[in-house]
Amino acid sequence: MEEKAHYSLWQMSTYFLHLGTTGFGGPVALVEYMRRDLVESRHWISEEEFKQGLALAQLAPGPLAAQLAIYLGFVHYRYWGATLAGIAFVIPSFIMVVLLGMAYQAFGGLSWMQAIFYGVGAAVIGIIFLSSYKLTTKTIGSIDRTSLRKNTWLWLFFLVGALITYITQKEDILLFIGIGIFYMLLKAPPKGLNKQSNSFLLVSLFSFEYDAHVLWKMALFFFKAGAFVFGSGLAIVPFLQSGVVQENHWLTEQQFLDAVAVAMITPGPIVVTVGFIGYLVAGFPGAVVAALATFLPCYLFTILPAHHFKKIANNGSIKAFVDGITAAVVGALFGAVLVIAQRTLSDLLSLVIAVCSLIALVYIKKLKEPYLLLLAAMVGICIKLVF
Repeated sequence: MEEKAHYSLWQMSTYFLHLGTTGFGGPVALVEYMRRDLVESRHWISEEEFKQGLALAQLAPGPLAAQLAIYLGFVHYRYWGATLAGIAFVIPSFIMVVLLGMAYQAFGGLSWMQAIFYGVGAAVIGIIFLSSYKLTTKTIGSIDRTSLRKNTWLWLFFLVGALITYITQKEDILLFIGIGIFYMLLKAPPKGLNKQSNSFLLVSLFSFEYDAHVLWKMALFFFKAGAFVFGSGLAIVPFLQSGVVQENHWLTEQQFLDAVAVAMITPGPIVVTVGFIGYLVAGFPGAVVAALATFLPCYLFTILPAHHFKKIANNGSIKAFVDGITAAVVGALFGAVLVIAQRTLSDLLSLVIAVCSLIALVYIKKLKEPYLLLLAAMVGICIKLVF
């Protein structure tokens, strides 16, 4: 018999609204806040329920923290709980990035705005470099002899993803799917798998081209971003960079980096940067389309398997498939960081800001990213005033 919730749907919704408004630090920090608040302090969610939600969020594609919030809302209040928790968690940061998008578009040509993003953009390079390192060690293993020997295939997938992303300067989704299938067949091949027909189906999902209105194209692109990118919020960066800058030419490289910076200085899930990107491309309708298209797959991938998750989570084939994809995507993230850094750090001073940001995050444990970016913004203004 299912245990009755001793908190209301309104209480759960207001909690996630508050977390989405004040929760800085990225997906790992947000996950820890949820565990601390809902499991330890309020006892709304059991330790086992939290672990199941975290496992599902890691197994399915999409932003980790948003999926976990949706699952925790689902635990006792099913679809209404999942829907309200997800909306409450995402809406504050969405509103913030749209407002920042309006300011960026209105004042982006002014020197003070450019100066702010000069410093912030360089600091973001240091932040995402460290984040990609942490993501690598968290998903694959520590960079040592034991891990290299134990996870040889995963490290090879990581290198392939990093090199191909850096050399081609775009992300190849078919490569990631192929790696996932290869690792699944290698580690835990499902019984009765028709390899040829399943591979053809997966390939066909990624081989379509559309010449429709820009909003339709955006909806398709961001839906793919939400449906086929595995890992934490930062794992979506190389996919977005490839599609938004390289393939569709919706934004310049600098505008894209500014979008990542905006996501870093606002609370809530980092993936909400798609709202900022959508606004720059097609105004408020573009922001809404980009956000809905990105988060809809995340919502569906969470609530649809939730009832039977224990069986899904213990499936060795699914675990192997996701492990292979994750290793390649993390490698692509690292490769994208190198590409973005190469294009953004155009002078010695910006390189110094990036390096100092990285060092500060490593050695000042209590330093939060928003404070670092605020300091970087002030440094950028000072540099531009002097030079």
